[in-house]
Amino acid sequence: MKQLLSGLIALACAATSVPGAEQWEVFETSFAAGRRHENPFLDVQVDVDFRRGDQHWVVPAFWAGDDTWTVRFAPPLQGDYTFEVRSLDPAGPMTNGRPQTLHVTAYTGGNPLLRHGFLGVAADKRHFAHADGTPFLWLGDTWWKNLCRRMTWEGFQELTADRQAKGFSVVQIVCGPYPDENMMEARWENEGGKPYETPDFSVVNRRYFEFADRRIKHLVEAGIVPAMVGGWGRPQGGGQSTLAQVGLEGFKRHWRNLIARYGAYPAVWILGGEARDAYGPWSELAKFVKETDPQHHPLTYHAPDHPRQAIKDNAVFDFDMVGIGHEGYRTAAQSLELMRSCFSQQPARPALCGEACYEGHMQTNFQDVQRHLFWTFMLSGAAGHTYGAAGVWQASVAGDPGIDPVYDWTLWKEGMNYPGSTQLGIGKKLLEAYPWSRFEPHPEWVEAGAFAAGIPGEVRFIYLPRRNLYNWTGPVVKNLEPDLDWHAYYFDPVTGRKFDQGVVRAQAKSGDKNTPPVEFKRNLPSPQDWVLVLERSNVSRLGM
Repeated sequence: MKQLLSGLIALACAATSVPGAEQWEVFETSFAAGRRHENPFLDVQVDVDFRRGDQHWVVPAFWAGDDTWTVRFAPPLQGDYTFEVRSLDPAGPMTNGRPQTLHVTAYTGGNPLLRHGFLGVAADKRHFAHADGTPFLWLGDTWWKNLCRRMTWEGFQELTADRQAKGFSVVQIVCGPYPDENMMEARWENEGGKPYETPDFSVVNRRYFEFADRRIKHLVEAGIVPAMVGGWGRPQGGGQSTLAQVGLEGFKRHWRNLIARYGAYPAVWILGGEARDAYGPWSELAKFVKETDPQHHPLTYHAPDHPRQAIKDNAVFDFDMVGIGHEGYRTAAQSLELMRSCFSQQPARPALCGEACYEGHMQTNFQDVQRHLFWTFMLSGAAGHTYGAAGVWQASVAGDPGIDPVYDWTLWKEGMNYPGSTQLGIGKKLLEAYPWSRFEPHPEWVEAGAFAAGIPGEVRFIYLPRRNLYNWTGPVVKNLEPDLDWHAYYFDPVTGRKFDQGVVRAQAKSGDKNTPPVEFKRNLPSPQDWVLVLERSNVSRLGM
């Protein structure tokens, strides 16, 4: 990109007055340039400087067609702002646009993403929280290719409604080069065509992004965070990575465009899918994204290996995302080992699995695997979990599975109804009935093979994975605080049914600080995986 600026010659605001705005909502306004440019997307860079007292946000604007640039800004604070165009046209002296004012009032709507403010990393560095401190439980779904034409606008709305009803809070979606596709393939197209007209991303197709805008906005309106991937990272189509084929400057243009269009939404940035140092200068691109985003959305990358090692210079990332494969319980164990390694690293960051064992992928990884992934990860300290379903992630439709070679012929509407998505939503609902953000892993509470987390003296969650048939043996609960009444129940992670086990109490022997284990022998409701919940009986949330 040409070395350009901080302002635009003879820039004038398209409107004569600026309306007020509500905190965290998108404020949008447009500006008109004094002269035409041959390739405005490439030749002109427009920023708008928003100020409130001694705070300011330099917000990139995007080219909206003809001689018009549009800026979107979500004011994070109430009060009075000024905003002013800051850019430079090398053809003439720098002339700043007329300063204008913006009055921001409290948000009055019902969208939780806006009511509580944008996402960030919580103070404990182990989970996510909104700007007001409200914990955010990440339950993601994988829609890598769902900005393409195969997923119609009507289908997008149907899938969004389904995931919203099931409790999903995040959608991971690619806006850029897709996985398993050559550069500039026709399959990239949405209703407006491909996102760019040239392989170096120097000529933008604004119609593509206008249709993408509608979908991203719809997710936010449904209370779902768009976790936007700038493109796939590994080599594909010619043996080079997409970053190598597009070039660093082209990917910077692309990311600036994404930030300008979607940075005013409660978004999360995923720099690249399966990115690593060997595939190009991803660390340089990450620094650019961090410096360009004025609202400081959480940034990560989808790591095909250890998240702290695949890109070694990764100090700018805010959380760790593991994504290593689809081989059932083997991948589950490997992913858990990687996450636990992340938890031991400094600086501390939230960590979660961003891809593992899509349900139905090549006719494998069905609902029992999905439950195992969710519960073992969550009770081991994960900040959330991302699910995926065959057909959905690649927007598969009749006659076009969305990928070559074909992994499976599952249609997205079939994958949408796989039971694992419902069962993970049931699990999220149970966690949110408790102060889950205060949970910490406690492997010392159980014997090997089970998983435990909770708050000492308040609540314990114990996950007993699926074992062999005809095994009704329950878990052994260790180190239970003495002389307290604990209300126990089994939670069915398949249906959400609860099976009351009454009140238990562990009593230490005289002079002994340790309590004997409490054994739940041969009392599982059935031989499957179960969640055993123990809660202080005077704070029961069961309603029994």
